Amino acid sequence: MTTQHLKTPLEMLYHWETTQPDAIYLRQPVDGVFHDYSWYETGQQVRRLASALIAQNFDPGSHIAILSKNCAEWFIADLAIMMAGHISVPIYATAGQETIQYVLNHSNCQAIFIGKLDDTINQCDAIPEHVKRLGFPYPNIEKNNLKLDYHWAELQAQPPHPGNPVPALTDTMTIIYTSGSTGNPKGVVNTFGSYAFASQQFVDTMGFTTQDRALSYLPLAHITERTVVEGSSFYCGCEIAFVENLDTFVDNLKAVSPTLFLSVPRLWTRFQMGVLAKMPPKKLNTLLSIPLINKIVAKKIRQQLGLDSARVFGSGSAPLSPATIRWYQRIGVNITEAWGMSETNALGTNCHPFRADKIGSIGKAYPGVELRIASDGEIQVRGEFLMKEYYLEPDKTAEVFTDDGFLKTGDKGEIDNEGYVKITGRLKEIFKTAKGKYVAPVPIEAKLMENPLIEQVCVTGTNLKQPIALVVLAEDAKQHDHEHINSSLERTLEKTNRSLESHAVLDGLLIVQEAWTPDNGLLTPTLKIRRHLLEGRYHEEIARPISSAISWL
Repeated sequence: MTTQHLKTPLEMLYHWETTQPDAIYLRQPVDGVFHDYSWYETGQQVRRLASALIAQNFDPGSHIAILSKNCAEWFIADLAIMMAGHISVPIYATAGQETIQYVLNHSNCQAIFIGKLDDTINQCDAIPEHVKRLGFPYPNIEKNNLKLDYHWAELQAQPPHPGNPVPALTDTMTIIYTSGSTGNPKGVVNTFGSYAFASQQFVDTMGFTTQDRALSYLPLAHITERTVVEGSSFYCGCEIAFVENLDTFVDNLKAVSPTLFLSVPRLWTRFQMGVLAKMPPKKLNTLLSIPLINKIVAKKIRQQLGLDSARVFGSGSAPLSPATIRWYQRIGVNITEAWGMSETNALGTNCHPFRADKIGSIGKAYPGVELRIASDGEIQVRGEFLMKEYYLEPDKTAEVFTDDGFLKTGDKGEIDNEGYVKITGRLKEIFKTAKGKYVAPVPIEAKLMENPLIEQVCVTGTNLKQPIALVVLAEDAKQHDHEHINSSLERTLEKTNRSLESHAVLDGLLIVQEAWTPDNGLLTPTLKIRRHLLEGRYHEEIARPISSAISWL
């Protein structure tokens, strides 16, 4: 497949408007009731919104931001921005004032769509005066008397755009800002062609069809949700439902019963802890060991999770513990890990179809993805799915590409004889101990995470005699006393250390009380740890001599 044979998302909208106008496309819950939009109704809203944007007389190719949690209007605004000839700039719904200001100023946005937010007033205070404010139709907008240039009803009062404009595949479609785990976020410029290439590959590889259903709840400002869920829906014509709020998540999930379900390691672990809170591990293991009974029990658990119809389960953003994947396998949930980046439109490698013997790998390269391991162990990729550049940062763009057009991913890895790739660390995250030895933290963290009492972990040790690990305990750990927790963690530490070279052996685990979240800045919006900030936050504790294998801070 080459980009010249691909269709843009707008062309796919025109296709579904014509071929299945009455089929339900978007399902938005409001006050506990799903409001359904057919492809025709979605197209009409897109066209009216596009007319409203055109009426603003922005210069062609202007940048327009979207600041909202996932909702039907997010998709509609995204398509309308394309139809009006502009470029979308998504911003994480959890972004603080500093990030919002940086993205809007750096990208020179002319307008911003404001939607479902938890901290509406504070976040909107970061929007510069000259940026036009366009509102989605949600209570947080009205309740806070937010000053808007146009409300949704006003935007939808325009006559529908009558034409079917088609952008060139080489045109810029969107600027995706990275989550900024090591500094200011970079603006990844993705074209219609690179986005279409990636989205079509997801559809083809996973076999998505019009009969599939997905729940869109991971941030649409992140490339995975933007291509694997939204992008796939454009190219397979499937149904997309949304979550009303955090409290209704489980009910919405059960009501939708998706056939495609993506999550991140932290949420997969929480789902698991929820099951184990209702049924002790020993009892569950016994039931799952009995023929016939095991299938009944497994099905009941999947139904309780809302996953009884799902045929594709995905996990990304960070490594998922092999022990967790094997636990889910026993209840008929075969989680396939995948790997990709904003710079690759999320396309890279995938473990689909699921293979138990490849647990721990990130899978094989998709068709059309050239992948190699450089002399320093770095994973490098090349293909028509790659970004065009980093917006306004030619030096950083030049740094990230090799002379022969491969993207330097920053991830270290190895490939087996079947083409399956394992990540062995991040080049920039590898640190040097006081002994002058280099340590890759990611594989060690994955080993520690096999203990279900551990929810978050950060291995560090620059200039220390031996590395140590900062640990946040899972909610389930509160049910146990310190003696039980210490005993469990000591066993995990001993098991982990036995598998490590002497210079990488951990001196101990430091148990911290504060969870790491996007709100306190210690996680990115995509739930990756911000190592440099964690190391700064706990600098004194890290530098202090270890007195015992398990220390509580």
